[in-house]
Amino acid sequence: MFPQRLKEIRKSKHITQKQVASAIEATERSYQSYEYGKHQPTLPVLIALADYFDVSLDYLTGRCNNPNSHKLP
Repeated sequence: MFPQRLKEIRKSKHITQKQVASAIEATERSYQSYEYGKHQPTLPVLIALADYFDVSLDYLTGRCNNPNSHKLP
């Protein structure tokens, strides 16, 4: 679920893989491996991705369907 969700979010925001990689201080190849499901990111990278896309970790990893579940009412 994570690779698909990651790609979905990125494309919905019209951002390139290179832009995301740069923003989270990773190589483009590393980021691509997350989207293709070849590697799983470390916890610090997951947090950086969630912060960058402004979504919850639960949403990013497919544990919930509400991308704003991390925001207080």
